[in-house]
Amino acid sequence: MPPSFAYRITKYDPADRDEHGGYNGAEDSVSDHGAVEAAYLEAVAAFARDSGVDRLEIREPEVAGPVNFGLEAPVEGHGLAGLFPPDLAGYHDGAEVSVPTALELVRAMLRDNGAWCRLECGDTFTVHVGWDQYVYVGSDRPCEVAVARTGEIGLFAEPITASPYAGHLEQPEVTEAADEDFWGRVRAALATSQALLLEETHVRNASRWHRLTEAGLDTLRLTLGPRALLTVWPDLTPDVDAVLASLPEDEWVEFVWEAPDATIRHLVVDETGHQQLAVLAAGARAACLLPRSPDEHPPLFRAALPDSDGVLRARW
Repeated sequence: MPPSFAYRITKYDPADRDEHGGYNGAEDSVSDHGAVEAAYLEAVAAFARDSGVDRLEIREPEVAGPVNFGLEAPVEGHGLAGLFPPDLAGYHDGAEVSVPTALELVRAMLRDNGAWCRLECGDTFTVHVGWDQYVYVGSDRPCEVAVARTGEIGLFAEPITASPYAGHLEQPEVTEAADEDFWGRVRAALATSQALLLEETHVRNASRWHRLTEAGLDTLRLTLGPRALLTVWPDLTPDVDAVLASLPEDEWVEFVWEAPDATIRHLVVDETGHQQLAVLAAGARAACLLPRSPDEHPPLFRAALPDSDGVLRARW
């Protein structure tokens, strides 16, 4: 259940809204990277203090995908540089961060840097950043002090029923846990194939790729990221030229290939990237094309890693 109290925090004066709630004032819908942005962070910190929260859990983390809908262009590192290492270790569903780190994540989201996530402390406290400099805070307390402080620093904290980004409003697409039964089916499939291809999505829009073999399966399992989404595909094909020749002309696809050094690489492209692929895939040992949506071409298996107690808490 969402927290009992919820507020919409913005720089937009309610007096400048029309009868439908649309804003008609002069404020810009991007971050100023300055005093107003700092006020947003101070407001979120005030609500956290008022709620008695000093740590928050990262939920459903994302990085920028191939298509950007933000008003500002994503930056290299998705706004996470200095907060997490380049491999994004520690930036995963269920990871706990301090309030100062959470505020830096809010800053990255306000700037459309590329990273996005929900920040939550169970049913006690939530922070969600929406489009156009809208921030939604939920708490199990009314937070009168934080509401007053938000007004003092020039922002508006308006009470609402609930955040439109509340996690319970979305139904997960993946409900199967990658438990021993799942791995048993993978092992059975490997008994009839030399290898399979595993897509490990540790963060939305970011994946690591692995060749699955019966001999290396147990070792590989130990390296998978917490709560990762695991998608098992048929193995790559050694006829790379045939794969390149089958690139569609009018849709986005994911091109996956095994480089000469045996690493698995991937790139999402449309027709404008075909020539680039031919250069990148020079010398590739094997390759395949995968659809952007699993509904177009279902994988062999798909499941999410449960926590150590066997409970599936990831929301994919």
